[in-house]
Amino acid sequence: MADTTLEWVLGHREWFRLPSDVLRYDSNVDFTLKPLGELTQLCVAIEAHSPPGSAARAAAAELLEFAWQETDEGELFAELQRAEPFATYPMEIYGAFTATGRRHPGYEHAAGVVARTRGWRNTEQNPTRRLGLVNAERRLGIPPHTSQEEALRRTWTGGRPEPWTFERAAGYGLTHVVFHLSDWGLSPGRVPAGLAGYLETWLPAWLDGCLEDEQWDLGAELLAVSACLPAPPPAAPTEEAWERMADAQDADGGLVEIGPGRRREPLPRDFVHCYHPTLVAAFAATLAVSRLSGGGGGRPPAAGTVRTPSSPGPGGHR
Repeated sequence: MADTTLEWVLGHREWFRLPSDVLRYDSNVDFTLKPLGELTQLCVAIEAHSPPGSAARAAAAELLEFAWQETDEGELFAELQRAEPFATYPMEIYGAFTATGRRHPGYEHAAGVVARTRGWRNTEQNPTRRLGLVNAERRLGIPPHTSQEEALRRTWTGGRPEPWTFERAAGYGLTHVVFHLSDWGLSPGRVPAGLAGYLETWLPAWLDGCLEDEQWDLGAELLAVSACLPAPPPAAPTEEAWERMADAQDADGGLVEIGPGRRREPLPRDFVHCYHPTLVAAFAATLAVSRLSGGGGGRPPAAGTVRTPSSPGPGGHR
C-alpha cells in the first residue's frame, strides 16, 4: 500500500497545483494551500522513512520539489505574510519545508518580527492547532509563544479522556496532537511516555471501530499515529488493519474518505474526497514499514535550497 498509494498521489500531482489567483482575498485556502501543505508535510516524512535509492524516496523528493516550486521557492509565504501578518497557516505550511533545508530568509525575518508581538501570543486558536503552531515555531527557530506542555494540556488528547468518549472529531484532534508532538513521525521520542501508554492501550479499539464503519481516512490517520509512538506498532493488529485498508483500496491505488470498499474497476473519483486518505495511507504505510523493520524516527536529507529575497523565482503560483 505504501507503493500504490504514493503512485496514485504522484499520478495526480497536477491537482495539487496552485491556481493563478491563490492570493485573492476570497481564495479558499482549504482547496488550494491546504492540499499542497498536506502534500508537503507528509512527503517530508515519506522521504525520511524510505530507503535511499528507493522509488518511494525518489517520488517523495520529486513531489517536495514540485510543491516548493508552486510556492515560488517560498516567496508566496512572504506575500501571504504581508497580506495576513497574523495568520498562522503560512508558518505551519512553510515549517514543513524547513525540515528539508528549503528556506526563505525574507519570510522568516518578517514572521519572526510578528511572532514577538502580544497579538501573536494571544491569537485565539483551537488547542490542537496551537500545538501545531508551537511545532512550526520550533522548526523556524522562533521562540515558541507557549510551551509544548501547556499547549498539550489544553487538548482533548492531553487530558487522556475516558476511551468511550472517542468520536470522529475527537479522533482527528487526537491524531494531529500526536503528529505535532512527534514532528510527523520524525521524532517519536517526543511523545510523553504517559500519553504514549494511554494511546497504545486504546488505539486498537478505536481503529477497529473506524474500519468497521468504513472511515478509511481516519483509520489511516490512526495507523499513522501507531507508527509515530515511541514503541513500534504491534505487528498482529496492525497487519489485520492494513489488510482491511487494502480491501478498501480502489483498483488505481486511491482511497475514498468514507464509504463502501474496493472498486474493482477504476472509477471517476472526486479528487477533494480522495487525495487526503490516499496521501495519509502512503504516509502511514511508509512509517509502519520503517518502524516494523526496526527503523526509528527519520530525518529528511537537506535540500540545500535557500531563497534570498533578491533572487528571481521560477514563477510558481503566478
